[in-house]
Amino acid sequence: MTKFGDLINVEIPVLIDFYAQWSEEEEEPTGVVLKDVVAALGDKAKVIKIDIQKNEILANALKVKGNPTYVIYKNGVMKWRQSGEQDANTLITLVQQYV
Repeated sequence: MTKFGDLINVEIPVLIDFYAQWSEEEEEPTGVVLKDVVAALGDKAKVIKIDIQKNEILANALKVKGNPTYVIYKNGVMKWRQSGEQDANTLITLVQQYV
């Protein structure tokens, strides 16, 4: 949790994608979306992927139930949260509100 606090307690917005890949064969569509988000935002924001299977304590503490769940933090404060697929343009627009 301390490391998570360090990740989100920054002055730029932090977009986190909480995801789970249930099988080796399963393709991860959010990876393509996030590449577009990173390309558009550059160093104005951080984009982080967190596997909820490997970080169960954190996922439970934040009550992450949906896959994927996107959360935007700024200065350690949650600004926005949504479960379910989102397109790159929507995520870019949301993050830019907090730049």
